[in-house]
Amino acid sequence: MKPRNVPFVLLIFAIILFSSVVVYAQKATGQQIEQLNTTDMNITEARVVYQGTQDQLIFRMAVDGIAGETKPEPAGQLNGAPVLGYVFPTTLSPTVVGFGDVKGILALAITSHPDFDDTPLWDENGDHNYENDGKCYHTHWVVLGEDNRVEGGLSVREFKKEDQSVILPPTNPGMPMYLDSPGFPVVFDDNMLSVVVPAQRVSNETSFNYDGATAYMEVSTEKGQPMLGVYKVFKVSSGDLSLPYSVQQ
Repeated sequence: MKPRNVPFVLLIFAIILFSSVVVYAQKATGQQIEQLNTTDMNITEARVVYQGTQDQLIFRMAVDGIAGETKPEPAGQLNGAPVLGYVFPTTLSPTVVGFGDVKGILALAITSHPDFDDTPLWDENGDHNYENDGKCYHTHWVVLGEDNRVEGGLSVREFKKEDQSVILPPTNPGMPMYLDSPGFPVVFDDNMLSVVVPAQRVSNETSFNYDGATAYMEVSTEKGQPMLGVYKVFKVSSGDLSLPYSVQQ
């Protein structure tokens, strides 16, 4: 399958490389962000495998440290709330997971954010409270777009609440962003994380390109700032976010 978004992601990588001279509006200090850049976020491998007998995709990422061990500390409020993520950008169309025809990079993100819970349908920590699971790593589909307001060069695409033309998957958490909470379990085993995605949940698209990345993101409620921006990319598996890897069949 020919990658559809490679020129766009190469542009984003250029933005990341040359953005260090700009001062950005994240709430966390550079030192606080760098403290999260541990060996647990240092990718050594990103792989997606299609298992035909079970008709499912397995997204796997290996790191130098212990996968999922590093988590952000709460900010105590939504504005400036930290989000730490393991991310698989793909060449899949956003429409295959239930979004409308929106431009951007569809990514599977495995995130931890202790200040809020955005998976109201799922109880990740198993305590029968569906509103306190934000710190547990969990899965999202997000549509990423270019954004030069943040150092990482990307943010989750947004829309106006009153826009009735927007189409979202039924498992979306009700935020005015192209963000879904599909509920795929995350399995951690030493230095490896794995997420199983039934092929049916991506409209049976099992041939696509992808990359792997780890990043620090942050929520902003301030006017003029992205609601969820990528402020620091820690590691990109390919080195240049070119989405060079194809699904192993």
